Amino acid sequence: MRPFAYARATDLASAIAAAGTDGTSLLAGGTELVNWIKEGIARPTRVVDINGLSELDYVELDSTELRIGALARMSTVAEHPDVRREFPALSVALEKSASQQIRNMASMGGNLLQRTRCPYFRAEVELPCNKRVPGSGCAARGGEDRSLAVLGGSEQCIATHPSDAAVALAIFDAVVRVHGPSGPREVPIGELYVLPGATPHVETVLEPGDVIVEIALPRSGLAAHSHYLKIRERASYEFALVSAAVSVESGGGIVRGARIALGGVAPKPWRLTSAEADLVGVALDDEAAMHGALARDFEAARPGRQNGFKIELAKRTAIRALQIAGGVA
Repeated sequence: MRPFAYARATDLASAIAAAGTDGTSLLAGGTELVNWIKEGIARPTRVVDINGLSELDYVELDSTELRIGALARMSTVAEHPDVRREFPALSVALEKSASQQIRNMASMGGNLLQRTRCPYFRAEVELPCNKRVPGSGCAARGGEDRSLAVLGGSEQCIATHPSDAAVALAIFDAVVRVHGPSGPREVPIGELYVLPGATPHVETVLEPGDVIVEIALPRSGLAAHSHYLKIRERASYEFALVSAAVSVESGGGIVRGARIALGGVAPKPWRLTSAEADLVGVALDDEAAMHGALARDFEAARPGRQNGFKIELAKRTAIRALQIAGGVA
């Protein structure tokens, strides 16, 4: 680990100024940053601790939206009664994200900005990875791709996004509120992440100096009937092979409206917008019809040598999650 200077931000303005300085990393929970530094992924010359910004640590509900401060801890949000009641998929996604100890430390803003668990990106011995070293190649293309993307990848990168919470936030049309050198702005969660294309190292639309300050979720009746289902290699504290966040409105067991997002299959949370439309009028207990309604969203899937199973697994995961949310499973 290389030496670095340490400082504490005294207010949001100083945090924004620090974030825009070359060689500076912001420290919130540290559950990601410390790993990046240890693995050589990040090599800051200065680390600025923002944990003293208590104005960014809150969970508040009003008549129109739920607001979550960027420094609110994952465990606090997961256990909050307003979240459990009105956005249950988010609560479940957070509880399945990591151990209790990590959830007690990790911040919501940091969770959204965590980086892929692609084994080539995280390798102890540096291997070709365009996300880690632009232009070096993608070792996953000819190597172990079982855990990697079948949707949204490119010739340069097939890494998946690791955040469970981001998948849940996608079905709630959450907005990420950002402050930066140019002032405040709002970024819809679906626009926060950038597909790899030819520049896999560019992962979000955030600019130097931008700091996530808040996540806002609009209230709706649909959100309350939501669920998050995570499929993984082992039961405890593993990243998703496939996950599905869903919300559903139904009557008499028939879908009237649905929202679906997948994790573990793409470089960002992947909304199944065609399926959301095609499921309307379908019975929740008619698995064949539900399977057919999901088909259009997978026409663009490009599986590799070992991860083709994710396509069928993702469909079944989404169907099961919809049935649970709709009360028929």
